[in-house]
Amino acid sequence: MGFQLGLFSPNTESGLAITKVPERWHATWDNNLRLARLADETGIDFLLPVARWTDWGPDTEFHKSALDPLVWASGLLAATTRIRVFSTVHTAFHHPVVAAKQLATADHLGKGRAGLNIVAGWHAPEYEMFGLTLPGDHDTRYALAQEWWDIVRRIWSSAEPFDHDGRFFQLKGVVGAPGPYRGDRLPVINAGSSAQGRSFAARNADRAFTVVGGPEDGAEIVKAIRAEAAGHGRSVGVFTLGHVVCRPTRAEAEEFLRYYADENADWPAVDEVMRLQGLHAQSFTPEMLQVYRDRFAAGHGSCPLIGDPDDVADGLERFAKAGFDGIALSFLNYADELGYFAAEVMPRLRARGVRVSDPERPESR
Repeated sequence: MGFQLGLFSPNTESGLAITKVPERWHATWDNNLRLARLADETGIDFLLPVARWTDWGPDTEFHKSALDPLVWASGLLAATTRIRVFSTVHTAFHHPVVAAKQLATADHLGKGRAGLNIVAGWHAPEYEMFGLTLPGDHDTRYALAQEWWDIVRRIWSSAEPFDHDGRFFQLKGVVGAPGPYRGDRLPVINAGSSAQGRSFAARNADRAFTVVGGPEDGAEIVKAIRAEAAGHGRSVGVFTLGHVVCRPTRAEAEEFLRYYADENADWPAVDEVMRLQGLHAQSFTPEMLQVYRDRFAAGHGSCPLIGDPDDVADGLERFAKAGFDGIALSFLNYADELGYFAAEVMPRLRARGVRVSDPERPESR
C-alpha cells in the first residue's frame, strides 16, 4: 500500500478551516455518510475524527457542532466495506471499561476495521464542562492516559476477571467480552505533538500522529520517534496532517486559498484557537504560533498542500521521502473536493511509487 492517505476532522463543523465562507464543510450525518462512501470507493485508507466537546465561543461557527467520534465511527463502519475508521477517545472523559466495550463493539460492526486514536486532552473549557480540572502538567495527563490504555488492553486480553488498583482508577472484577473482532487489540494512533505525547506514542501506538512544520523538520521528528520506539523494542510509524487546495492550475488554487483563508477567514476564532493551543496543548512551539496564523485559518495549523495536481503530488511525495507513513488530509469541503483529488492526485502518487496500489476493492474479491 505504501504511503497512507486519510481524512481528518470531517465530523466537526468546518473541518479544519477557520473560515466564514458558505461553501465550507457542514458536518451533518448525511454529508459524512456521503463522504465516507466516496472515500471507501476511491481508495482513501482511513477516516480520523476530532473529539470536540465544546465550541470556541458564541461568535464563530467553527466547531460549533461535532458528531461524537465513537458513534460516528460505528455508523460509518456499518455503512462501508473497506476503509478503516478511527474513534478519537479522550482518556480523561471516557471510563476505560466503557470505552473498551464500545470500541470492541464498533470493531465487530466493521468486521475488524475499527481503530483507536488515544488523546490525553488539552482544552481547558472541555475539562470544566465535565466538572474536571485540567492537570497543569503534561506528565499527569499522560500518566492517566497510560493507565487508561493499560486497563483497556488488559480487558481485551484477559480471559479471567481482574482487579486494578492504580493512581487514577480502582476497579474490581473487571470483565469485558467480547474483545476486538480479530485478536486482542485495535490499530492505535496517538495524536500528540508534545514531548510527552510523542513518548507515549513510542511506547504504545502503531502510529504517532504529530504536527510538523513540513517534510524537512518532520524528517528529524520521524527519526526521533522511531529511535525512542526502538529503545522500547517497538516499531512505530508516523503520520502528520495537511490541508489541500487542489485545482487545475496553481493560480486557481492560490486564489481559492486567499478567498477562504484570508479574505473570509474567521480571524477572532483563529486567534482564540491559537491562544488556547499555546496555553495548554504544546502541539505547536511558540515559534510556530508566531508565524502560523495563516495556516490556522486555512487548516488549523496543518501543512499546506496547495496547487495543481502535480504540486500536490509533489508535496505528498516529499512527506513520504521524509519517512512519514501517511498523512491525514482536510479540504474546505471534503465531499465536493475529494473526487478531483482522487482522480488527479492519487494516480500521480501511484506512478511515482508513493502508493504501490490502491487497496483492493470489495467487488473484486
